[in-house]
Amino acid sequence: MNDNLKTIKEVADELGVSKKKIENKLSYIKKKGNTLGKVIGGVRYLNKQEIKILNISPETSKAPETSKAPETSKVPETSKVPETSKVPETSKVPETSKAPETSEVPETSKVPDKHVFSSSFDLLREQTAYLLKELEEKNKHIEKLIDNEKSMQNLLDQQQRLALQDKKLLEEYKSEINELKALKMPQEDMKDDSSIRGEAQEEIVRLKAQLKLSEEERNKAKEKEPVKTESKKWWQLWK
Repeated sequence: MNDNLKTIKEVADELGVSKKKIENKLSYIKKKGNTLGKVIGGVRYLNKQEIKILNISPETSKAPETSKAPETSKVPETSKVPETSKVPETSKVPETSKAPETSEVPETSKVPDKHVFSSSFDLLREQTAYLLKELEEKNKHIEKLIDNEKSMQNLLDQQQRLALQDKKLLEEYKSEINELKALKMPQEDMKDDSSIRGEAQEEIVRLKAQLKLSEEERNKAKEKEPVKTESKKWWQLWK
């Protein structure tokens, strides 16, 4: 913290007055349309120039109660003087000599309004610049959040599109597989039929060959049978 800035408590301790007195003086100046001090983190700080503007005297500078005309200074009862010799009323300590309880700045010691206005304007300008900077940072943060949200939305849309494409491709693959199966099954059926027909044809050929062989054997047997009969007859004759 800058050494030139002091809190109200520090100013009160330095001047030897109460914190309430400093606050009352600041409230009085604020009613005049001027604001002293700089608020940082909820705490008001005053610089040296603003402390001078307060123009607060220490508590010890008050006129002591004994400054009044002492009671012993009165003319005793036994030594009364004539009416003309009485202490005049004007000899009493005037009321204006007391330190004002409100600690208001006398009219002659007031700081020109121009100077107070300049100090307040500088303080207001610093506060405005600080608030504008914070607002700019928040706007940047909000824009960043919006960009992140847009990016997330784009990624989500892209994932949904890819999922739909994958689903469509899967359906197309299934359809193509079904078509290929439909085309392949008749060929296998035809292959099975042709193999069956081939086997049947071979069996027919084999049966025909066997029949032919059997027929040839029967024919040979028929041809041999008459020869045997004739030989038997001749045999019988020779017998």
